[in-house]
Amino acid sequence: MIADVSKSDKIVVEKSTVPVKTAEAIEKILTHNSKGIKYQILSNPEFLAEGTAIQDLFNPDRVLIGGRENPEGQKAVQALKNVYAHWVPEERILTTNLWSAELSKLAANAFLAQRISSVNAMSALCEATGADVTQVSHAVGKDSRIGPKFLNTSVGFGGSCFQKDILNLVYICECNGLAEVAEYWKQVIKINDYQKSRFVNRVVSSMFNTVSNKKIAVLGFAFKKDTGDTRETPAIDVCKGLLGDKARLSIYDPQVTEDQIQRDLTMNKFDWDHPLHLQPMSPTTVKQVSVVWDAYEAVNGARGLCILTEWDEFKTLDYQRIYDNMQKPAFVFDGRNIIDAEKLREIGFIVYSIGKPLDDWLKDMPAVV
Repeated sequence: MIADVSKSDKIVVEKSTVPVKTAEAIEKILTHNSKGIKYQILSNPEFLAEGTAIQDLFNPDRVLIGGRENPEGQKAVQALKNVYAHWVPEERILTTNLWSAELSKLAANAFLAQRISSVNAMSALCEATGADVTQVSHAVGKDSRIGPKFLNTSVGFGGSCFQKDILNLVYICECNGLAEVAEYWKQVIKINDYQKSRFVNRVVSSMFNTVSNKKIAVLGFAFKKDTGDTRETPAIDVCKGLLGDKARLSIYDPQVTEDQIQRDLTMNKFDWDHPLHLQPMSPTTVKQVSVVWDAYEAVNGARGLCILTEWDEFKTLDYQRIYDNMQKPAFVFDGRNIIDAEKLREIGFIVYSIGKPLDDWLKDMPAVV
């Protein structure tokens, strides 16, 4: 389409996160349709995060521009660099060859996902030994070589990028005969799936080894706060896991619509390798799910409460009111470690916080392996 309408030489900038060598494919297509017009292809991956995209645009950690290492390519790189230089300090604008720019975006997302899977793996060990993952991650993050970011444990990572980009990296490694490297990055996703299945198993085992026909409130469905995005959200797998044991779910998220939640839970995605053996909801199972627009309505009459997104409003809910309206014993399963577990225990809740020392009730009912 670009070739069809171009009447003068063009710089084509690739922004999307794409498989390495996509720029080369674009280059070949345009060259074969050039009609005498010259094209330069640049890779300029974006590093904007959902919820902070405008801030990330105006004050980026770095801007990455990759181009051909010849005079024409470097001239194109400089042209794009001049655009960013209007608001980005020059030392933050990095230039590389095409392939390095494309691979750097995949590598950055893989490294971030790896940190989350690493701390989530530690959370399982913390629960087994009585350590507190918050204290461990704080101590680890004080090492200047490691740093504190992306060391918060959770029920798992989601979003449109991490799993897709790691699988992309795995594919590239396998295509280049690097089986061991591919297996290494696969493990990041395996740990993420394990964390979700571990959470579901903890919920089921804590509630007398069954949630069949029990109402479970789910607070949060988006993959992270301040977005309505549900792509690859861990809430999908957790909800499907609970529905697999015939739980009745009442779901509340301040930004995700009922239609979106129903679509996510009914999509045909089945994977025997997944530890939960997830299946899409059947028409019968759909009746076990209700989506409400109030947190207190979601928990009314529930036996258990699962916090799956770290929305700020969940930190300030009236948990005494929630406890009074739940069936007893009342359980809270905090998949984001955002509540004060001790205060909730004083109210009367049985609380499970990922990676935190288990209370006596949970010790008596070990998680299913």
